[in-house]
Amino acid sequence: MPVSVVVGGQYGSEGKGKVALDTVRRDTKSTLAVRPGGSNSGHTGFSSTGRRHVLRQLPAAVIDGRIGAVIPAGSYVDPDLLLREIVEIGISPAHIHIDPRAHVITNAHREWERQSTLTETIGSTGSGTGAAVLARAARYAPGIPRGIPAAECDQLRPFLSDTVALMRGALSRGERIVVEGTQGFGLSALHGDVWPKATSRDTTAAGFLSEAGLAPSDVDDVVLVLRSHPIRVAGDSGPLHGETSWDEIAQSSGGPWWGGELTSVTHRLRRVGKFDAEVVLRAIMINQPQRIVMNHLDHVDYKVANGKTLTDKACAFIADVQRQIGRRIDAIGTGEQAFIDISSADVHA
Repeated sequence: MPVSVVVGGQYGSEGKGKVALDTVRRDTKSTLAVRPGGSNSGHTGFSSTGRRHVLRQLPAAVIDGRIGAVIPAGSYVDPDLLLREIVEIGISPAHIHIDPRAHVITNAHREWERQSTLTETIGSTGSGTGAAVLARAARYAPGIPRGIPAAECDQLRPFLSDTVALMRGALSRGERIVVEGTQGFGLSALHGDVWPKATSRDTTAAGFLSEAGLAPSDVDDVVLVLRSHPIRVAGDSGPLHGETSWDEIAQSSGGPWWGGELTSVTHRLRRVGKFDAEVVLRAIMINQPQRIVMNHLDHVDYKVANGKTLTDKACAFIADVQRQIGRRIDAIGTGEQAFIDISSADVHA
């Protein structure tokens, strides 16, 4: 069945929104984009007119307004943020489909996270997503803010629908659905190796399918998205192999990275490291991708930024990554918008 699942292969911010948007633009049979998870990560995409959007509730794949957005049962919704994003990208409210079983992120959830000091102890964004996940599992246990289903939220009521029936209908007509996974495999509470410096959910392709309400047999395309230099959020957010500085990235690549890169949610300076094959190899084993995309190659050599050709330095880096992970890289992101398809090309040092 025609379902694509986009999953991050490291610790998030790999460019999954960009890849999901490219997937729906390439396949004209795409009609729905699904965004599981909560508001604790931002996905960036550029509209067909070149306007940049950073979205934390809507999937970046709907930026062009052509396809519908699904917020499935396994999602956590900040209603005010969602309504702002709907206005920002100008998408028709008729294209927004929220499962009544999704849960709402409340002020009580954000306050609970603030009081818990999670922002300091694990580098949490403090969005309230983790507390909403906990509240859902706690089932009204005392001492934890109550979970609230979307069906009980007046702001979300106009968008409620049976998202499973909606998606099943689309699949029966041969339409493609893109599941835009959030965060990165390495942060998975189940399968990553950094717990407790992890997120509150499972961030694998299988986990996203479960949250979406889709079956494994629906999937024909898993896309693992990597970045040349993995990042982690600021603060005491856990181990990062070969941690380096943005000044070193700028010096080695010739690019303008001296000021660093800020997180899309908290706008704090990201930590950055060198490519680590270990986390990617485990991501490949568990997610079994059909395609692998490497983004941020301009951090290796700025001469490729937003271009369509690779330099010798960039080719050598890709060849080394392919050797380390034992898999071909199928596409290269050379900037915020540009891709190079190298699935049939020989890339060697």
